[in-house]
Amino acid sequence: MSDHGHATPTTATGDQELPATEDEWRARLSPERFAVLRQKGTEPAGSGDLLHVAGSGVFTCGGCGAELFSTSDKFESGSGWPSFTRALAEGIIEEHDDRSYGMRRTEITCARCGGHLGHVFPDGPRPTGLRYCVNSLSLEFQPAEG
Repeated sequence: MSDHGHATPTTATGDQELPATEDEWRARLSPERFAVLRQKGTEPAGSGDLLHVAGSGVFTCGGCGAELFSTSDKFESGSGWPSFTRALAEGIIEEHDDRSYGMRRTEITCARCGGHLGHVFPDGPRPTGLRYCVNSLSLEFQPAEG
């Protein structure tokens, strides 16, 4: 299955079988998506396909299909990456201390598959004051039906 040919999106406790090894992840994902999701890479600012999305829908994990974010929580942050004020539900995103590159940031990963999504910052708009800054390569967009 290609990295864009996911089955029906799953919830954070979905039933889609996950690869067990990094070699299986490498076979499942494109090289660019593997570099972001599995090796904690970052796509260049402004380059992502999901930076600007028309219509409503849900953003799912590009690795496992778990539903992560809604268009109703997406906003234009000016950062060059898709930004959201909150996750779709509690427990679907995990936070980790990231001290790489001489900075202290909070990395966010998919709770289901551990895929790197990006970082969360305390400089977002109301109501949460948070900015979940996410790589487009970490996500798929599922438009709302109807």
